Amino acid sequence: MAESMAGLKRSCRCTEVTEANVGQELTLMGWVQKSRNKGGIIFTDLRDRTGIIQIIFEESDCGAESFAKAERLRSEFTIAVTGVVEKRSGAANENLKTGSIEVRARSLRILSESEVPPFPIEENSKTREEVRLKYRYLDLRRPDLQRNILVRSRVATMVRQFLADEGFLEIETPTLIKSTPEGARDYLVPSRVHPGNFYALPQSPQLLKQLLMCSGFDRYFQLARCYRDEDLRADRQPEFTQIDMELSFVDVEDVLDVNERLLKKIFKEICDFDVQLPIQRMTWREAMDRFGSDKPDLRFGMELKNVSDVVKDCEFVVFKSALENGGSVRGINADGQAGMPRKKIDALVEYAKGFGARGLAYLAIHEDGSYKCSFGKFMKEEELDALVKAMDGKPGDLLFFAADKDKVVFDVLGNLRLELARQLDLLKKDDFKFLWVTEFPLLEYSEEEDRYVAMHHPFTMPMEEDIPLLDSDPGAVRAKAYDIVLNGTELGGGSVRIHQGDIQEKMFEVLGFTPERANEQFGFLLDAFKYGVPPHAGLAYGLDRVIMLMVGADSIRDVIAFPKVKDASCLMMEAPSEVDVKQLEELHIAVVPEEKEQE
Repeated sequence: MAESMAGLKRSCRCTEVTEANVGQELTLMGWVQKSRNKGGIIFTDLRDRTGIIQIIFEESDCGAESFAKAERLRSEFTIAVTGVVEKRSGAANENLKTGSIEVRARSLRILSESEVPPFPIEENSKTREEVRLKYRYLDLRRPDLQRNILVRSRVATMVRQFLADEGFLEIETPTLIKSTPEGARDYLVPSRVHPGNFYALPQSPQLLKQLLMCSGFDRYFQLARCYRDEDLRADRQPEFTQIDMELSFVDVEDVLDVNERLLKKIFKEICDFDVQLPIQRMTWREAMDRFGSDKPDLRFGMELKNVSDVVKDCEFVVFKSALENGGSVRGINADGQAGMPRKKIDALVEYAKGFGARGLAYLAIHEDGSYKCSFGKFMKEEELDALVKAMDGKPGDLLFFAADKDKVVFDVLGNLRLELARQLDLLKKDDFKFLWVTEFPLLEYSEEEDRYVAMHHPFTMPMEEDIPLLDSDPGAVRAKAYDIVLNGTELGGGSVRIHQGDIQEKMFEVLGFTPERANEQFGFLLDAFKYGVPPHAGLAYGLDRVIMLMVGADSIRDVIAFPKVKDASCLMMEAPSEVDVKQLEELHIAVVPEEKEQE
């Protein structure tokens, strides 16, 4: 039966007990990790968020009543123990922070009893994630998840302090805003007061932080909640947190400088890792050419090589047709993998097809210098030799080639490169390789919409020297945009914003916005720009992604207290759910049932 805490006060948390407390009487509270009855003596591991300490119950010390209670203890009971700290009688447990001491119980109160948990509360649980997320309040008791959440809390505190010391003001922006559908789908919130009208939850505070620059708050930040109705993956959730910032009277270098120093601080204090400044930079074009990705992983090599010129005169139809259609032929060298079994190569070919490849050509270089080649009969020996030389191939290497439009080739080889690195165990989680990717294209052409769309957003500043190309070759215009990348993950991105009216009008024109449509979607910002807008720039990090990489987790779900699953539902709260008809009536909303297909 549960007992009251009346008259009890916790002395400290479990791992705050040290050898300096030997001989002192303390009161500790927490959960039972496990309890072992050895006949006349009971060893109980008491756990709280700081860790574990061992409690010893003997009837001669704690009395018959407390000993009888101790005999009933099992995992996840919450208890209060008063006892005396002792040096451990046997060898110290080096796996515990409190491994050199233990507490000899004088009294025990059972604060609440626990049913048998649906899974063991233990480090690195093997229980299916669906089960753990249904009982997330239990899952969060696991030491590894507790450490992740503690790291997140420390980083948030550190970020706030660093930016405050740099002269930034923390300003909250609203979460009920106007829908401006240029990007992912908005989450919409119906208005009861304005029937038929909707708020949107912010995908980011982008427009609001630009308004703050117009308001004279020249350095803003917040840890902002953001919402995007998009398909989920390991590093994406429908609601997430940004470290969001904006600065006035700055250019690219100013933004990069303050953020490099911020990253150096938090990675040193949390991971004891020294970020070398300045962080390496690479243009978007170079990143795509060398790695097939605008967020390249620099922990390993295996760079792409453009061999289009080498194979331009060959008779292999796959290479020829790609080049004739304006594409390219590129390859990667899997160093030392010539002995890879055919079954494994076939699996990689199928993997590549998932990214648009119609196939994947390969060439293995045997130790004697001979070739095993999937396209060898279509090329002369000297052409194969030239191809191997261009790929820096040597005996023992395995070369893969993709031929198609550049976009497909980059996607295929960029992902194949990562898959090979995973299979070859080249991705060390504690090896942090940072990179700034700069000079992104300002625009990308949408086949679906048959128009140019902004790669970042419509307020991104073009490179000054490229502004004349907005009329003649919009796709060639580079942006004053930058992403911070770590180990193949985009941590955040930002840009210098447009603050000149004529450039903003031209940008809207290229994007296919009529003045009326531009005013309808962004009128409040454009009106503010009429009253002396300062040059400004900003950047936003995904806080969840930063923490995920810091702690070596495989998913941001492991660093968020109550995450959603792939279909954006919460298994614990069973959300989303139907609501009462009365609530819908108040919002003037009718739900139309889906028509079931007739069999």
